[in-house]
Amino acid sequence: MTDSPSPPLRGRHPGPVPPALVTDLYELTMAAAYQAAGIEHEATFELFVRSLPRERRFLVAAGLDDALNGLEEWCFADDDIAYLAELGTFPPAFLERLAELRFTGEVWAVPEGEIVFAGEPLVRVTAPLVEAQLVETWLLNRISSQTMLASKAARVALACGDRTFIDFSARRDHGVDAAMAIARTSWIVGSGGTSLVAAGRRFGIPVSGTMAHSFVMSYDDERDAFRDYARTFPGNVILLIDTYDTIEGARHAAEVAHEVAAEGITVGAVRLDSGDLAALSVEVRRILDDAGLPDVRILASGDLDEHRIAALLEAGAPIDAFGVGTKMGTSADAPTLGAVYKLVEDAEGPKMKLATGKVTWPGRKQVWRCDGHDVLSLHDEEVPGGRPLLVQVMSNGHRTFVEPIARIRERAMAELAALPEQLRSLEPADEPLWPVEISPGLRDCAERIRADLEAESRR
Repeated sequence: MTDSPSPPLRGRHPGPVPPALVTDLYELTMAAAYQAAGIEHEATFELFVRSLPRERRFLVAAGLDDALNGLEEWCFADDDIAYLAELGTFPPAFLERLAELRFTGEVWAVPEGEIVFAGEPLVRVTAPLVEAQLVETWLLNRISSQTMLASKAARVALACGDRTFIDFSARRDHGVDAAMAIARTSWIVGSGGTSLVAAGRRFGIPVSGTMAHSFVMSYDDERDAFRDYARTFPGNVILLIDTYDTIEGARHAAEVAHEVAAEGITVGAVRLDSGDLAALSVEVRRILDDAGLPDVRILASGDLDEHRIAALLEAGAPIDAFGVGTKMGTSADAPTLGAVYKLVEDAEGPKMKLATGKVTWPGRKQVWRCDGHDVLSLHDEEVPGGRPLLVQVMSNGHRTFVEPIARIRERAMAELAALPEQLRSLEPADEPLWPVEISPGLRDCAERIRADLEAESRR
């Protein structure tokens, strides 16, 4: 570990964090050492997840759009260089080099929305060694966090089946960046929208909301709160009915629905946010139906996740849609992925790590989706009957692949709909349930390199 003196206090950096500074210090110290040694050859790194959390049977690739945008913008501004100089760590010649550095590499990646598994490269970077090394933290941060969130949201989508779910998580997410990411990734895998207005604007996602308990509590009579809200938003009336007594709230909602119907206003739904949602939804449905309001839907929220949703639907709860927040937005049961970024090839040829428990497959690789299994191969091997997952997305530091979010959503939802039964289960898995086979060429390459390394170590 390299220690550096604490820099002088500086003013806050205006605007967004520059992608080039989203790097661990050791990336910069390694890059400085490479430059000092005159090492400038091309290298290939691959980003993959070592193993799936027990709570995940598959992953959904996500985060690529953010990652590529950052690589295109990647540079060290004058004030970034000034800050690094203040650390007192780096040689002036290295800082001068950074001032001119841009990402000029080639990137291959799995498009967002594809189903992926452990050990499969999600991103492959080929670039001058310094560039390829310095973008490691940025790529891991963008890809692993959003893949984690998309994979959690996909489980919610599977649990909901033909019912709608909405992202309600922003207030509990781990920062604004995470809130934007879960709004986008949940939309990709099939949500009906988000409560987060900023995400609606940036990504074109439908925004959805109801009212808070404080709104109802601001009135002496719950019915007056319902009336005012309905008359203010006549095109989208959803009434929160559990502030005091849910059953009485349902009766009040039915009463107000009939009153405002005379004004041409339709109450579209009521929302339950607490209590025994299964039992309450049955009783609320009965009250609404008895009042001649069979088209008023029931929306449920309140610490929901895929398991609670599945249990509610299995119990026959007549809930039409779900607002899902904290547990989805934080991927509460599996909040991290073991994503890594490893050197697999350089000017001398394929590279292989032999550390115990962390052995890597050498060389630039491709992933093939076959009938009932995947195949991991060298990049120039062909796998008959397979569909290659990695596509070129950047050349010479510029994007060559841009997809609208609607296309990504279409892909993800089709992939989820086609999942085999063993992957659709929400239960933990003690072992991988989708085979990822190693091609003959890749296996031969690994055996040859291992033999060479072992022979070298005996000299």
